[in-house]
Amino acid sequence: MSGIEGRSVMVTGASSGIGRVAAEELAKRGARLILVCRDPARGSAARDEICAACGRDDVELLLCDFASQASIRKAASEFLASPGRLHVLLNNAGVFNARRRISAEDGLEETFAVNHLGYFLLTTLLLERIVTSAPARIVNVASEAYRSGDGDFEDPNREGRYRGMRSYGRSKLANLLFTCELAARLEGSGVTVNALHPGFVASGFGANNKLLRRVVKPLMRPFGRSPERGAESSIYLCASPEVEGQSGGYYYDCKELALLPLARDRAAAQRLWTLSERLTGLPR
Repeated sequence: MSGIEGRSVMVTGASSGIGRVAAEELAKRGARLILVCRDPARGSAARDEICAACGRDDVELLLCDFASQASIRKAASEFLASPGRLHVLLNNAGVFNARRRISAEDGLEETFAVNHLGYFLLTTLLLERIVTSAPARIVNVASEAYRSGDGDFEDPNREGRYRGMRSYGRSKLANLLFTCELAARLEGSGVTVNALHPGFVASGFGANNKLLRRVVKPLMRPFGRSPERGAESSIYLCASPEVEGQSGGYYYDCKELALLPLARDRAAAQRLWTLSERLTGLPR
């Protein structure tokens, strides 16, 4: 896949932050863009702003709340109802919760549900379309926070022992295990799967947490990178000919990083896959 012009690209969490920046840049490079956003007003505003910035009128908007598996299924169904191809899926939507929250519809701890199961479910539902669109790419936004993840996925709801940063790290570790396992399963299909660390970005991510919003983020903001800088690796993995055919990698600042053994443990990845199928109700 040389370049991105004329290719169909779906970006989740596209109304703000690095997802918004990546979406606009990919549209400027000629991609046919599908934005996936939770909030209708913010999603519509992002679509209109991107269209105006790029002189385009063909940016699509899909509404999806990644804390709801029914909403993910609905968004996937709406997309699959049209015959269009999907050349790039950028899984970017995410959440950080300082305090434990359980998703109202599915009864699952929200950080794990949104950050991992959301990636897993949407990707799996769209996978046949992506494979038939090959050469194609799946790009997962992970984080160096994976290093703090404990890899205990058998207790997905973290009852009685929730720690915000530890649970976020666990969800990012899950992103990397999912990336490695999916890359192995798709070997030879023409679809590549890679992940990235965007760095600490001075954006609105985590603003739903009062302590983080009022104390931590203002203190850390001078040390954070801009959303434009944070989005560079996402854009690179979605569009650059330099990574054509490369799969199963983890990138930061557009360069591949080595993963700790816990993030490339194939047996752990397969156990997580089986658990994810069970928690999302997907057939094995």
